[in-house]
Amino acid sequence: MTDMRVKRLALVTGATGYIGGRLVPELLAAGFRVRVLARKPRQLRDRPWANDVEVTEGDAADEQRLAAALEGVDVAYYLLHSLVEGEGFDQVEQDMAFGFGRQANLAHVGRIVYLGGLAPVSDNLSPHLQSRLRVGEILRASGVPTAELRAAIIIGSGSASFEMLRYLTERLPVMVTPRWVHNRIQPIAIRDVLRYLMACADLPTSVNRAFDIGGPDVLTYADMMRRYATVAGLGRRIIVPVPVLSPTLSSHWVGLITPVPKAIARPLVASLRHEVFCHETDINDFVPQPPDGLVGFEKAVALALRRVKEADVATRWSNASLRGAPSDSLPSDPEWAGGSLYTDEREQVTDASPEALWRVIEGIGGERGWYSFPLAWETRGVLDRLVGGVGLRRGRRDPDRLMIGEAIDFWRVEEREPGHLLRLRAEMRLPGLAWLEMSVETEPTTYKQRALFHPRGLLGHAYWWSVAPFHGIVFGSMLRNITRAAEEAAYEIPSDTARPS
Repeated sequence: MTDMRVKRLALVTGATGYIGGRLVPELLAAGFRVRVLARKPRQLRDRPWANDVEVTEGDAADEQRLAAALEGVDVAYYLLHSLVEGEGFDQVEQDMAFGFGRQANLAHVGRIVYLGGLAPVSDNLSPHLQSRLRVGEILRASGVPTAELRAAIIIGSGSASFEMLRYLTERLPVMVTPRWVHNRIQPIAIRDVLRYLMACADLPTSVNRAFDIGGPDVLTYADMMRRYATVAGLGRRIIVPVPVLSPTLSSHWVGLITPVPKAIARPLVASLRHEVFCHETDINDFVPQPPDGLVGFEKAVALALRRVKEADVATRWSNASLRGAPSDSLPSDPEWAGGSLYTDEREQVTDASPEALWRVIEGIGGERGWYSFPLAWETRGVLDRLVGGVGLRRGRRDPDRLMIGEAIDFWRVEEREPGHLLRLRAEMRLPGLAWLEMSVETEPTTYKQRALFHPRGLLGHAYWWSVAPFHGIVFGSMLRNITRAAEEAAYEIPSDTARPS
């Protein structure tokens, strides 16, 4: 590292995602000035590093905003890709890559670093992998020196691949599996991915190519499940392969068993039907391996599990919004979009302190549940999974602290005003948009609860009126149980509340 690094400016795209959210603090610690490009900057507000970076609002598809974001940048990290293979997703990804490369060239950016996907030499790649490779080609042809890092499964607390592996192994002691569980894969630990991403900022300008990166182990998926079980202290896993399970059927199966929704499971599973391991190790010529070597699979799993147990998951795959999920802000006008806004509003005065009430509100969901008819919530989650939704199994990143933009079961945090307001936006499959607000008022301490629904078409109106008779039971009991839980809790604020959230 040279002293000039202190003056260098790095742009990070995808900072609200899994990799980007972890890369930013690494860059700051290394002395970079960091700028992030975000469509919704307020989703970064609760990140511990939010006040240490420059935030530029904009979409990577908007070249005018891109030009402003890339001005003066020395190294630009391109961490944008779609986990969901919606119609035309590949063309969208390619158009964004073209625009990014063009504006980076015009801005005289010194280097682009792109994290892509490890792929075999094959003419029958999944659309997901094909798009990843095409994006890399576009960036390398942009005129800006580009380092494309190609990785397979990334093992780290919160990654989609790790969550899928974790839940399949933990929930199924006996597994009927598709043939791809016997394909060889070369996983890599998140800390090694970050080390490579950081090191690429210092590559010579003559380097404009792709590099395969992977950990020291080449394993089948079945091997990984067995080794995971050993590290996690689980019993022996019995794996029975069934050749009739196609990638499409496999994605449904993964979607039902794990927190990873079918829409994300499909491209992950489609990639696993290939054997993916490094075909070259040229990265070692530019980035020497650490003295103790790359992190092996078992150690990577142990580190990830430790962070999960300590509720210290910095970022999660679920913190990145799914394509097609409602992303509009809460409508302040009941006539928004020319339609109705149905509400269910309730409040209750409580003897609990405002601090105790807020702790209950911020701790809702996940293992603690929703303070109202667990069977009803679980049933709603199962129904959502059956129609391709996210269901309840995403849980939460941290049992006590929330950040704007992260997921809680089938909700996402849209607004958080510590000590006062928590607003959740529904990501379950609905014929409309839905929110749940929970707030604390003082003098006297009052818990306020508001459910909102903006229907889409006649089906949306029919949905609201079909479930309205149950609101008194579900939301009424939630109101009572949350205030009761706050009253029963100790009023002292835990000493760790000062921990950054």
